[in-house]
Amino acid sequence: MFFDIGAGEMIGLAVLAVILVGPERLPRLTQDLAKIVRKLRQYAQSATGELRENLGPGFEDLQPSDLNPKKFIQRQVSQALENEDSTVQDLKDIKAAIDPDLL
Repeated sequence: MFFDIGAGEMIGLAVLAVILVGPERLPRLTQDLAKIVRKLRQYAQSATGELRENLGPGFEDLQPSDLNPKKFIQRQVSQALENEDSTVQDLKDIKAAIDPDLL
């Protein structure tokens, strides 16, 4: 589930919340927590949008997970290898197109 918490643990946390907060204040607390989560999600989306806007063209499909350094390096290396493969293939095509009688 969420944060690797199972169903039994969620039930235990709910019972603990009812005991600590009290059943009369629990609905208000959950509403406040939902508002906070919505606000945080909104901030994250606006920050991602501003980052895409500031980086300029070519970054329209940027995802926050793309900013993970490990994934970023892997993507750059795979793109470099693809470019190298296409360059090698282009050289082979040129070599095949040269007439050996002219050499």
